[in-house]
Amino acid sequence: MTSPTPSPVSAIPYTTALLTAQHCRGHTHLILGSNPLAASRATQSLAAGAKPILISPTPAADLHYAVAAHIASGVVAHHARSFRDDDVFSLGRPEVDCVVDAVFITSARDPLAQTVAALCRRHRIPVNVVDAPALCSFSLLSVHVDGPLQIGVTTNGRGCKLASRIRREVAAALPAGLGSACARLGDVRRRVVEEDGKARRQVVENGEDEGVDDSVDQTAAFNKLVTDADADAAKTRRMRWLAQVCEYWPLKRLAAITNADVAAILKSSPDAARVSNPSPDPTAATTGRIILAGSGPGHPDLLTRATHKAILAADLILADKLVPAGVLDLIPRRTPVSIARKFPGNADRAQEELLEQALAGVRRGQTVLRLKQGDPFVYGRGGEEVAFFAARGLADRVTVLPGITSSLSAPLFAGIPATQRDVADQVLVCTGTGKKGKAPAPPEYVTSRTVVFLMALHRIAGLVAELTEYTTEERGETGESLGPEGEGRSTLTRPLWPPGTPCAVVERASCPDQRVIRTTLKFVVEAIEQEGSRPPGLLVVGKACEALYAPEKGRSWVVEDGFKGLDLGLDLDLNLDEGVPNGVGDRTAIPTIS
Repeated sequence: MTSPTPSPVSAIPYTTALLTAQHCRGHTHLILGSNPLAASRATQSLAAGAKPILISPTPAADLHYAVAAHIASGVVAHHARSFRDDDVFSLGRPEVDCVVDAVFITSARDPLAQTVAALCRRHRIPVNVVDAPALCSFSLLSVHVDGPLQIGVTTNGRGCKLASRIRREVAAALPAGLGSACARLGDVRRRVVEEDGKARRQVVENGEDEGVDDSVDQTAAFNKLVTDADADAAKTRRMRWLAQVCEYWPLKRLAAITNADVAAILKSSPDAARVSNPSPDPTAATTGRIILAGSGPGHPDLLTRATHKAILAADLILADKLVPAGVLDLIPRRTPVSIARKFPGNADRAQEELLEQALAGVRRGQTVLRLKQGDPFVYGRGGEEVAFFAARGLADRVTVLPGITSSLSAPLFAGIPATQRDVADQVLVCTGTGKKGKAPAPPEYVTSRTVVFLMALHRIAGLVAELTEYTTEERGETGESLGPEGEGRSTLTRPLWPPGTPCAVVERASCPDQRVIRTTLKFVVEAIEQEGSRPPGLLVVGKACEALYAPEKGRSWVVEDGFKGLDLGLDLDLNLDEGVPNGVGDRTAIPTIS
């Protein structure tokens, strides 16, 4: 005789809750407790239009600051005493005989929790006790709110914090602006109802449109054939078209609905029903989109998938001069590309030209990709560009995609661990050139520090001098002259970098022609002058430069050419294009209505 097989967990029957959305405007909510959860419950009640009343014997001085703030502002009434049974029958609205509309108990350890819960259930007053599902007649959901759109998740008391995790995942999968689209489409529906009058009411009576009831799905008549001879159906064409739009348009397309789309819906002509990509609203300044993306240090395999998708989907690409050819080769031939003309002396004007081109493209309704080297926000002027578009009312049309910054990846490809136990416990990323070419303040020497200097090789002599000697400004600030060695140094406190500090110049990191010059601060200027320059490059300074490298005795510097860091010996056929969306302005066809 064999023993029965245990039932899998998934087969255990659960009684689920009936999820509802309560309309609480003007209701009275009784909250017992004075902890942070009590403040949260009060905030939720206020957001729903209810009037919270808090009962707690806790002295005012000991109330949680958020609770005290609500009480001080006058939006929450406070009874500084213990709960009494008649509170649930005397503190409510006069129109319901002063019975409260709901009770929230914010501590399951409250000795009155079971008594109050039993009292409420006996008199059919909704009650919620935190962390005690058996005492509750209703529970609260983990809710995502976006305008009129609310999405709630519950695990019926079994998921601990899992409900909030699921809610975050669901919310993250939704396109931005979906709440605004709900509001706009709701306004359209209200207008159609008002204008179509009797014909609209007939559709409701026939059960062909459930209107604002979100709890039911589409009826069997939703997609029924409508002929030219069906006069009644013709009268309700606009409502049918609106329903089809809500059901069949992709969510991204709905989230980006424009005034032109609304006009087409309201017009409800045969042509309007076949519009798959309406013209941008000429009155809207935010019809396009700008994507600011980092292309990484150089090798195309180091692009993020998000940036690669943006390259394939963009209508116009504006690239910085230093974006390498391997990345530019990924751009489809049909896509217009403009490369920044940032030659010496024209950097500011070239930046202005790119911004003007981007602005014009966005206003034409295009998806414009600003492609930068490295990461946009690490010395890439990305923040300035975001501010530029925000100042022109386009903040909500800007998306910034990160890139692998060369400040950390270049040392890695040169075999330099930016941090290493017992060698380097901190990393400092600096610019070697300030605004308008001015030298920035040099960092002080710290034995365990690795410093990475970007945009520094063109003025390497000045930088090394600033690191190893006191600057003119520093001497002037102290009023001292260094004079002979040792004099005046007691008043100049910045620790100087020893000339023998290891350093490395890393140029064109991760590109086939990568070059690394390993040396010290004493010889780096001479090395660059003799070996020449291969921009873009950076300087790494600190003991980490020799953590995995033993310098050859008798040599002032060593040059290493070539890059094989991504040659893994793996033959993988990865189709990065698989599943790549068409991006903003998706040409998804919209079904016609017969």
